[in-house]
Amino acid sequence: MPRIHQIKRDLIIQTDLKAAWDFIRSPANLNKITPDDMDFEIVSDLPDEMFDGLLIEYRVGIPLIGKQTWLTELKHIRERHSFVDEQRFGPYKFWCHYHEIKEVDGGIRFRDQVSYVMPFGPFGSLARSFYVKKELKRIFDFREKAMLEHFGET
Repeated sequence: MPRIHQIKRDLIIQTDLKAAWDFIRSPANLNKITPDDMDFEIVSDLPDEMFDGLLIEYRVGIPLIGKQTWLTELKHIRERHSFVDEQRFGPYKFWCHYHEIKEVDGGIRFRDQVSYVMPFGPFGSLARSFYVKKELKRIFDFREKAMLEHFGET
């Protein structure tokens, strides 16, 4: 059985539930919270607002491999609460990303919880150890900074 890895991040921002939901329900905002150096490109035509079953195709640059197609499905959308993006095709053997917003003292808590499995058996494990783990941390660190800037907290 392959190892399931997890990432969990919480970020509290001084905003309201409507503003938080308006930001995360727009698939185009993914560009705003993704580092420019990832060579990330949304290929699909995007609606203004996500909906259950929405498929989004991306291309992302992966060192030593080149551009990789990534197809995700948005599902389990709970208005002003949460949604899931799940990889249908892409660089991971398995990728499930749960997004949640919740009113808390001090504003809104944005929660990201990712479960993923590396491909390629022991080679994938090595890639995770030497690159993927650090790269995912860097991406989520960038997202936190971008979210804080978007909501006016710097």
